[in-house]
Amino acid sequence: MGRTSGRWSRGLLATTLVTALAVVAAPAPAQANLGSLGSWALRKAVTAKGIQKHLKELQKIADRNGGNRASGASGYDRSVDYAEKVLRRAGYRVTRQKFDFQTFLINTPSELQRTSAPAGDLPHRIMSYSGSADVTAPASVPAGDSQGCAASDFGPANVGTIVLISRGTCAFGQKASNAAAAGAAATVIYNNISGDLSGTLGNTYTLDFAALGVSQALGQELVGQVAGGLTLRVFTDTYRGMASTENILAESRWGNPGNVVMAGAHLDSVPEGPGINDNGSGSAALLEIAEKMSVFPTRNRVRFALWGAEEANLVGSTYYVANLPAAERDKIALYLNFDMVGSPNYVRFVYDGDNSAFPPGTGSAVGPPGSGAIEKLFHDYFRSQRLASAETPFSGRSDYGPFIAAGVDIPSGGLFTGAELVKTAEEARVYGGTAGVAYDPCYHQACDDIDNISLKAIDEMSDAVAHAVITYAYDTRSVTAPTGGPASGTTAPAGGGGGLHDDHEVAI
Repeated sequence: MGRTSGRWSRGLLATTLVTALAVVAAPAPAQANLGSLGSWALRKAVTAKGIQKHLKELQKIADRNGGNRASGASGYDRSVDYAEKVLRRAGYRVTRQKFDFQTFLINTPSELQRTSAPAGDLPHRIMSYSGSADVTAPASVPAGDSQGCAASDFGPANVGTIVLISRGTCAFGQKASNAAAAGAAATVIYNNISGDLSGTLGNTYTLDFAALGVSQALGQELVGQVAGGLTLRVFTDTYRGMASTENILAESRWGNPGNVVMAGAHLDSVPEGPGINDNGSGSAALLEIAEKMSVFPTRNRVRFALWGAEEANLVGSTYYVANLPAAERDKIALYLNFDMVGSPNYVRFVYDGDNSAFPPGTGSAVGPPGSGAIEKLFHDYFRSQRLASAETPFSGRSDYGPFIAAGVDIPSGGLFTGAELVKTAEEARVYGGTAGVAYDPCYHQACDDIDNISLKAIDEMSDAVAHAVITYAYDTRSVTAPTGGPASGTTAPAGGGGGLHDDHEVAI
């Protein structure tokens, strides 16, 4: 795709200003057509190199602060300082919104070992908000349903054991609580689909009981060894306690304050690593777009949000929405969410605003009226660039969740390049990359660093982000007065919901 250098040339700046002034001065009926000129100018100005500059700064911050940027820790605080500096220099009105939350930090890396033959370390991921433990015990399975969603699923055979529980039906925290109440020593929860399992017990989970997640294949292997006398060791060393953190909000100086276009991304990482793809990529893309967009005198007000404590179950965005007066909430025309846009083995996923691609019972949700129009805008943009795109469901697992909740009903949409789920052969044929490998093999791990980014994905997705933000900054009528009907423009199979993002998988 055509690109300029990371610096504005004088000619491009002059062209952009002329374009922007022409657009804002145009009568309302001409906004949509003239908005395409603003999109062209902004996309020319926004570069993958500029985004990479911000990602390198976030990596430096993590390196200097214990290897992560988790909310409640110094790495996140320095990330907020950096973002505020960038946005203030670009001319935005910047505010910090402070809130308290239950933080989760890992003091020492967790361990899962098979102590019976064949003995050895086992790949796993700690469940966020797990308690601390160091236990070696026989393994067991629930006496009743393997998913362990009812207290009656556990019995005397589970007392003192490390119980193996299947993902599915209910929250991970409920499974762990049921196992703990039955007298189990710890739990290992295994996936019910291919791929590793990253999840959280929820920021209200306070039992001092350890929980780890493993892949479906390993879980089934361990279950098959229980009858033969399988014994395991689970070690976790964690901290849970109240901490203060912040959202950062940046408002443009242009546009109608009664018609606000919001674009957001979470700035925090998980405690395990620096979080450069998840979600430095979304945050850095918005910082670059905000910088370059600051010269556009848009018709509508634009508000960029970088959320804190997303990895603690959407705490920052939930706090923001819950504390919006009704009159202010009604001014928000739409919300755009960008959570991971640089996955190394990526797919161009678009949130399925009208839920047309996913059957009932799959955990997806229908967005508020207008969300289908946002979905259509992204698909239409990718089609115009001869790039395939596919739907991913509104599963409630990123910061759009509080905006689409009943009673709030703000039209929402966004982009996502995939997390720990495995790319299918069909997706590899359409999008390139490697079938049978996770979209992001370093998801929620220490290796989610500056080398865990596809600049090609960043380049393609940031153009789509810029196009959407600038389009709606001039004209929101397609969203606020939608024509109805399913969104169109999908140019590739939906991939069976392959884009699910399990940062805060508490339900299934």
